[in-house]
Amino acid sequence: MTWLVPLPVVIPLAGAGLAVALGRRSQLQRTVSVLSLTAVLAASLTMLFTVDNGPLVVQVGDWPAPIGISLVADRLSALMLVISSAVTLCVLLFALAQDLALGDPDSPVAIFHPTYLVLTAGVAISFLAGDLFNLYVGFEVLLAASYVLITLGGTRARIRAGTIYVIMAIASSTIFLLAVALTYSATGTVNMAQLAGRLAEIDPGIRLTLQMLLLVAFAVKAAIFPLSAWLPDSYPTAPAPVTAVFAGLLTKVGIYAMLRIQTLLFGEGPADTILMWAALATMLVGILGAVAQSDLKRLLSFTLVSHIGLMVFGIALSSEAGLAGAIFYVLHHITVQTSLFLVAGLIERREGTTSLNRLGGLARSAPLLAALFLIPAFNLSGIPPLSGFLGKLGLLQAGVQASTPLAYVLVGGSLLTSLLTLYVFVKAWNKAFWQPAVEPTSATRLPAGMIGTASALVVLGFVLTLAAGPLFDYATEAARDLHARTPYIEAILGAVR
Repeated sequence: MTWLVPLPVVIPLAGAGLAVALGRRSQLQRTVSVLSLTAVLAASLTMLFTVDNGPLVVQVGDWPAPIGISLVADRLSALMLVISSAVTLCVLLFALAQDLALGDPDSPVAIFHPTYLVLTAGVAISFLAGDLFNLYVGFEVLLAASYVLITLGGTRARIRAGTIYVIMAIASSTIFLLAVALTYSATGTVNMAQLAGRLAEIDPGIRLTLQMLLLVAFAVKAAIFPLSAWLPDSYPTAPAPVTAVFAGLLTKVGIYAMLRIQTLLFGEGPADTILMWAALATMLVGILGAVAQSDLKRLLSFTLVSHIGLMVFGIALSSEAGLAGAIFYVLHHITVQTSLFLVAGLIERREGTTSLNRLGGLARSAPLLAALFLIPAFNLSGIPPLSGFLGKLGLLQAGVQASTPLAYVLVGGSLLTSLLTLYVFVKAWNKAFWQPAVEPTSATRLPAGMIGTASALVVLGFVLTLAAGPLFDYATEAARDLHARTPYIEAILGAVR
């Protein structure tokens, strides 16, 4: 079944090429995009059940590792592919319903579909790359597409936000490329399976330097404090579907990369303490920033930053329980955060604003919209028995099991973050949904397709709660594989390192 592995990359790239060829034939472009992402989801689901028998590896061009390019699907990458393809498909359907891809006939709308498909391919490359250089390539492919999407429409605010985003992305990519070059210089390889053995043989100081360079590059991409200030200024100005897919997915590509290199290449070490403090600062600074916001999209952007800290907490613990909690929380957060941004897009479409000072009375005038906001908001806050509560419980238990003073501090920080998240959403609910509007506004009718796709994503978040037991078991198996390292290494190189 190794033929499945390249499909999440090949299908969207082929679809992007076809979408470009179709030009402004919007209906055909839509069909190509939807069929492409549906096929990617089907291939990812098939892989998810296939990798139980061991990682699937494709040597591109039939060049053997470590000389050639290895694409590897194990439990972690297959799980990430499934949730990312499901989310990107839902967001695409939302965008089509909103007519984002059509827009003004005079705007360069033909680029939306191919760019979105290239973004999807870049995410898949990142999840499947078996070497550092092609992980870098995956990041660059998705970032190149994201530069276009974040400035779609060409308004002054979007160009400004896009400029900030591009500067930070280029800075992190430069650091990443420098780290790849230095790693090759120190070890003679960038193949991650081979690096797992060779990095242990080099000088500890050099190894720590390489680790910190890679972590800094990924920290920018994942928006980890103090490298997170760019996110709240960049995301809220983009079109709602673009903001949703960026917030839900792109930061998690950075988290995935941290999970992979920390477990496969470096293991436990002094960097874990630095990550613990970074996780604590990310949680608290992010949620305190959310408390101070009066705009719903900026509020959600700050909560996004704060909950990245919870995932970093699990990675920093370096235990199977911590890694399993982080993996499960990533799945939960991708789904719930994306659905919240889509609901914010619905509110903006209906009311013409996301300012909490101008909204009001939506619980009475739009009860379905109120329910679509409340369910993922409670989920992100960690209200039992939703998946957010279960993910946080797994992380807290892992922190208590670590039994170190710093771990206990992080447990306390996680609890405080959850309480403040609940406070933030109660405040937002009170202003936007419960209290009467300060200024009556004329509501715009919402397309059924937008409501339907946002509802589907909210339901998917609830399904994670219903399937939490099997999902957590799968995340635990994925964490066990990450800890063991041997299945991944031997799948690429065989018994010879």
